Amino acid sequence: MVNAGSSSLKVRLLDAGDDVVDTLDLDDWDGEETTELERFVDGLSAVDAVGHRMVHGGRRFHEPVRIDDEVRDEVAALAELAPLHQPRGVAGVDALRRVLSETPAVACFDTAFHATIPEPAATYALPAEWNRRWGLRRYGFHGLSHAYVTRRASQLVGTPAERLRIVSCHLGAGASLAAVSGGRSVDTTMGFTPLAGLVMATRTGSVDPGLVLWLQQEAGFDADSLSHALEFESGLAGLAGGSGDMREVMSGMDSGDQSSRLAFDVYTHRLRREIAAMTGSLGGIDVLAFTGGVGEHNPRVRAEVADGLAYLGVELDERANETVAEDADIAAASTGVRTLVVGAREDVEIAAHTRRTLGE
Repeated sequence: MVNAGSSSLKVRLLDAGDDVVDTLDLDDWDGEETTELERFVDGLSAVDAVGHRMVHGGRRFHEPVRIDDEVRDEVAALAELAPLHQPRGVAGVDALRRVLSETPAVACFDTAFHATIPEPAATYALPAEWNRRWGLRRYGFHGLSHAYVTRRASQLVGTPAERLRIVSCHLGAGASLAAVSGGRSVDTTMGFTPLAGLVMATRTGSVDPGLVLWLQQEAGFDADSLSHALEFESGLAGLAGGSGDMREVMSGMDSGDQSSRLAFDVYTHRLRREIAAMTGSLGGIDVLAFTGGVGEHNPRVRAEVADGLAYLGVELDERANETVAEDADIAAASTGVRTLVVGAREDVEIAAHTRRTLGE
């Protein structure tokens, strides 16, 4: 399974039971240097199929699809909608096709999980002709992660997903929430592109569109420089400096740096606000689930967020929150809302889609 993220590459060889046989992790992968990836894959034995995470499926791809030349080119053409991710995903496809030219490969789309979002939640209040002509809508992202979290949360609380209202929080370098009702996505924080929603490592999250227009018209920024700033120079990195890694932000905050303190507070404020918004879309909440690098490994972020959501019934067991090491419920025993930490396993979701698509 090949998972090209906005700042990393993860490759997993899984057996028939989804146990990990071999791994490759490349941090700060730019999508251009594929020698190490190709060398790793060439050294594997008995690869029966390859599943690729693709961030954007556009208007066409609502289901996983076997990759051929036409599919590859259509996926690549969507790069302008996900410039941090799509080129890296295509680079992974190209690299593995060079090494495993006879091995079937499947593209699995993050946007597909959110194809069930109802029209009122998916539709932008733009001229209707624009929406029809260019397919403008809320696509949503991190769908493979949110889908896995939904299934795993159901297992952890012992209740069928069809009976649960889940707010899934994927918090990594990129971050998004999904409101999941009855096992189906009904709302999400990202939109037409992965730039919307929560504050992220280097991405702004949602900002006033009038502010962006003002920066163009009055401050003199052109579209390319604005796009680069919003994608690569904003978020935690823009507020606190550095790479935007939450660990750096918290280290700075603990050292008394006020910019880092503000960055942390902006991040958690937006996260609390959007969890409440997703709860509103669901009409209530049964499960709050954290996944991703920050979601799984940062108890201070989880505690800060939960402290502001007590009115929704969210309350943590302080010791469980501080010591959790694997999939677990960290909610206080007295509360009705279960708060979970779920290890990110997009590889398992990709494997399931790949097997189903190939009829295995």
